[in-house]
Amino acid sequence: MSNPTPRRRLVGLSTKMYFSLQRTRDFTNSFISKLAAVPQELLSNIDIFIIPDFISLASTIGQLESSPVPIWTGAQDCHWEDQGAFTGEVSPSVLSSAGVKLVEVGHAERRRIFGEDDAMVAKKTAAVSRNGMIPLVCIGERTQGDVHAAVDECRVQVDAIMSSVADEAEVILAYEPVWAIGASQPAGEKHILDVVAGIRDLDSVKSRTGTTRVLYGGSAGPGLYEKLKTGLDGLFLGRFGHDPQQFIKTIQEVAEA
Repeated sequence: MSNPTPRRRLVGLSTKMYFSLQRTRDFTNSFISKLAAVPQELLSNIDIFIIPDFISLASTIGQLESSPVPIWTGAQDCHWEDQGAFTGEVSPSVLSSAGVKLVEVGHAERRRIFGEDDAMVAKKTAAVSRNGMIPLVCIGERTQGDVHAAVDECRVQVDAIMSSVADEAEVILAYEPVWAIGASQPAGEKHILDVVAGIRDLDSVKSRTGTTRVLYGGSAGPGLYEKLKTGLDGLFLGRFGHDPQQFIKTIQEVAEA
């Protein structure tokens, strides 16, 4: 059955590997300053997150403590084991103890460049959830096509994810058509809404008791959410959000829509 609790809207961004350490600090300070000018009641029913690089995580968490409203800090990836002989990997247990709220897993770049498959993404999703954080799992079809084909491709990804976590666990799905990532324009609004409706109607999603929020990513930016508000819970920004003023503008648009 569906969760009777209304889903809060959610908006955030990843800096990927674009920022230097100093730029991350400057961005975060500028964001906090600009956010203070937004009416606080407008932000009371929306969750906001920032996902910096690993080196910047601790300092970003510290900076965000001065935010006028709670801001979640996320991590861009993690290993599926809590500890072990995995040189260079990052433990989900350590991320949790550092104060990380959510972890992004399964991004198309991780799948394409590093060969991560659905089974690996599912193991990472389980690791994030069991350590008390929220998995933000990226899903999406690789090639542009019709809605039916897109939902079928997403179904395999979503079923693997949901089978790896407790039924009551919170999960965030970021629908990002792979062909739209980095493009000058997002996918068409009707395509996005129809695919997301199909995702929400999957048995592995609609049968859950835990909250499942669905965001749109893939060239998402200001002005888009007003067109998607009937079917999406928020936006996951990339480079469009790397300007603090544009990030603030998008947060306001999601909150007001």
